[in-house]
Amino acid sequence: MADSEHRGAEVITGRLGPAERADAWRRLGSEQFDLVIIGGGVVGAGAALDAATRGLRVALVEARDLASGTSSRTSKLIHGGLRYLEQLELGLVREALRERELLLTRLAPHLVKPVSFLYPLSHRFWERPYTAAGLFLYDSMGGARSVPGQKHLTRAGALRMCPALKRDALIGGIRYYDGQTDDARYVMSLARTAAHYGAVVRTSTQVVGMLREADRVSGVRVRDAEDGSETDVAAHAVVNCTGVWTDEIQRLSGSRGRFRVRSSKGVHIVVPRDRIVSDTGMILRTEKSVLFVIPWRSNHWIVGTTDTDWNLDLAHPAATKADVDYILDHVNKVLATPLTYEDIEGVYAGLRPLLAGESEETSKLSREHAVARVAPGLVAIAGGKFTTYRVMAADAVDAASADLSGRIAPSITDKVPLLGADGYFALVNQADQLAARHGLHPYRVRHLLDRYGALVHEVLATAKDRPELLKPIPAAPDYLQVEVVYAAANEGALHVEDALTRRTRISIEYPHRGVDCVEPVAHLMGEVLGWDGQTIAREIEVYTARVEAERDSQTQPDDQAADAKRSAAPEARQSISDPVA
Repeated sequence: MADSEHRGAEVITGRLGPAERADAWRRLGSEQFDLVIIGGGVVGAGAALDAATRGLRVALVEARDLASGTSSRTSKLIHGGLRYLEQLELGLVREALRERELLLTRLAPHLVKPVSFLYPLSHRFWERPYTAAGLFLYDSMGGARSVPGQKHLTRAGALRMCPALKRDALIGGIRYYDGQTDDARYVMSLARTAAHYGAVVRTSTQVVGMLREADRVSGVRVRDAEDGSETDVAAHAVVNCTGVWTDEIQRLSGSRGRFRVRSSKGVHIVVPRDRIVSDTGMILRTEKSVLFVIPWRSNHWIVGTTDTDWNLDLAHPAATKADVDYILDHVNKVLATPLTYEDIEGVYAGLRPLLAGESEETSKLSREHAVARVAPGLVAIAGGKFTTYRVMAADAVDAASADLSGRIAPSITDKVPLLGADGYFALVNQADQLAARHGLHPYRVRHLLDRYGALVHEVLATAKDRPELLKPIPAAPDYLQVEVVYAAANEGALHVEDALTRRTRISIEYPHRGVDCVEPVAHLMGEVLGWDGQTIAREIEVYTARVEAERDSQTQPDDQAADAKRSAAPEARQSISDPVA
């Protein structure tokens, strides 16, 4: 099969490697698909899995990398949206909590974990019962059974749980739970699962035009963003899952859209765990929205987010000094020991695709999604949130069914675990034995299990004849060298940026942001992808320039200045052009 490779008794499931990439190009140009899905974010990858598991012939194309846009730059939370309760969007909260329960228990327990938050109380009398009532709904809606319920704390109890808080910053607190995931790895796992079930998945494949038969869309023209070659892809229907690029792709079709998408920029900072002494995350109210202090792995905090309009480069949203100052100012209002610029390990900016509404405040725009058949053969979906991607994907495929012959099967993705889920719990119990077998510390194996699940056997097998690959990456000791090789050979990583920014999170977890390990990572990837010395040198140069541009942008006073700095960096994908999918 195209989605597997046999090595004796070993089978690589849902592999996205160089051989599969070449085969996918051949198939795109020669086969008739039921659906072509544009966009490799969480909704596009989810739609590909939804369609493939309904028995449809589906292709997914992404101009850059899987999750290269919004879906790798979120708050990393799988949550119901506590603040949407205040906006009385009860249906959205219930739906999201139902999805959270599914992800924690059945679909992706290796990737989605419970995470606790402290809600500090600052007003006497009314705030505790008011908040408790909301959290009671939150704990009971959507069948939430896999996380503990709310726990009420006195001021002394809250300070024991979170000694980092100023004593006068609260009068008490309530602890509650949500879910957390590495968003980029989740999307990549979702796409690999779709490939496992027969979907053709190809990144660096940009839609540059729509094919038409009479008045209907009959496919897309795509360009390989690596070498510039082009081909036509025939399909009964095309699904636009491009998030903040929805309007740009819509214009390619020449038909008028049913809704507009506004981009809201959200910025997060990453700081070391020891800078905030706490056993739990925090959710803090601001005048505009909420600010999260989120535990990230064992040794970091993610703090964010901002919420501002963005009308510049969609591919490379830039954080400004004002954005970082906003986060520091607000979190420092409650911290006994303030955070400073010197504490920041990483910064990232992402764009939320919000349905354009009447309100001028992006934080008040609905996170509901919309799906429409905007022309015969063309469906668009936008809005929503990461947690509810599966519902959005099913709605998009349902909408596209009007252009498919015969009845299609209903969505079954609530019963389809992602690759790595089956067998995960048993392997957690066997971590010590697995570690001893490979000469690793048990904490290393647990780290791998929470990134790969039961696919850990494939990862470790990659180092079977090369034990040096089980050593840490130089200057990034939280990750093993074998993970870079596996990313290029099996997870669709085509550039150093893909490995350092999305397959791992080195670009935000270390103060050097990947620059200190870019050379060994480029050489490891080059072995898999057949890079010559010139290509390796270019990869190092491009990544280093990107980091330098991002650092420069984060010292700028406003979006225009930051965008100019960030956009000056070269693209890893040399044949990419605007607009992008």
